[in-house]
Amino acid sequence: MRISLHGLLSRSSLCRVAILTPLAVLLSGCDAVVLSPAGDVAARQRDLLLISTGLMLLIIIPVLALTVLFAWRYRAANTDARYEPDWDHSTQLELAIWGAPLLIIICLGAITWTGTHLLDPYRPIERIVSGQPVKPGTEPLKVQVVALDWKWLFIYPQLGIATVNELAAPVDRPISFEITSATVMNSFYIPALAGQIYAMPAMQTRLSAVINAPGDYDGFSANYSGAGFSGMKFRFHGQSVADFDAWVAKVRKAGGALGRDGYLALEKPSENEPVRYYASVDADLYHAALNMCVQPGKMCMDEMMHIDAKGGGGVTSINNVLPQAADKYARRASPLTASPTFVAALCTVAEPMGVVSADTSSSRIFPRDPAGITGAGLPKPGLSNASLPRLRPFSIAGLGQPS
Repeated sequence: MRISLHGLLSRSSLCRVAILTPLAVLLSGCDAVVLSPAGDVAARQRDLLLISTGLMLLIIIPVLALTVLFAWRYRAANTDARYEPDWDHSTQLELAIWGAPLLIIICLGAITWTGTHLLDPYRPIERIVSGQPVKPGTEPLKVQVVALDWKWLFIYPQLGIATVNELAAPVDRPISFEITSATVMNSFYIPALAGQIYAMPAMQTRLSAVINAPGDYDGFSANYSGAGFSGMKFRFHGQSVADFDAWVAKVRKAGGALGRDGYLALEKPSENEPVRYYASVDADLYHAALNMCVQPGKMCMDEMMHIDAKGGGGVTSINNVLPQAADKYARRASPLTASPTFVAALCTVAEPMGVVSADTSSSRIFPRDPAGITGAGLPKPGLSNASLPRLRPFSIAGLGQPS
């Protein structure tokens, strides 16, 4: 049986095409934005990644090469290889084996320690790019980010506008993000701008960054958060100053007003939300979202922590709760859990912490209208404390008896 050389080459070429075609299809979806970012912070993170990988390859490549060399040189068929069954030590070899990795570990530790501090997301931006520091007096663009189910709300407090699933910033201007979540933990990530930072309910994280090249970039949540997670994406526009001003004007022209009622409606779970613009936004909306007290009458987390820091609200505050109008955790609730409630506020929205005592020497804070403090299980207004059950004094080691 004869097989021509041309036929063998043809079959070999077809095999290569058959093997490489699926790989090409798979790799066609890859995006090298992490290795080619447009922001200085992301570029320095990329450099740290490449330097660390290169240092580790200084050991990995020689080890892999020597593994193949030793396997070939000392194979059973090679009778010319030296055979030393009693050999057990070499000082020079021990120094090479332990010394080289030790030096690499020292270099990696120094680079990682330095990069951790220089690239701290809470650290204000000190340079636009290498060799171009931030000009003194430059005010960063402040953006307040709220992760919702399953969309992103961006508030520009300096401009008084807000957007959903669209973010813009001028090129070469520092950006200061304040990030929180309305429900579960998410992760705010724009690969071209900077590394990811988590968004957590009732907590605030920060991210400082700068974009150096105009363009449209992907942004998304990098932490799974439920059914609509795959559609929790947004566009980040890096623009010139003129284009950014035009974008702000477009938002103000096309948008409505975002208040507490609008936020509560927006907070409800929804998937694949379109871009929305708001020409105005309540000044205290982000504070209320951060402290989980957007719903009217609900006590803010910072107010609750202030009361706890002052000794607590006493036994009568145990049941100071009201029914929650809308359960934003409805899709995650267990059928065995009780109906949702919240701790009722003691102060008004206009005066979040009540009124300060007229005595300037006192730091005590009093509610505006104590008679209006009611709730499930609390005494009716005007009921004297004498009718309340008395508790026996107790003491805890190190704390003493209560006053």
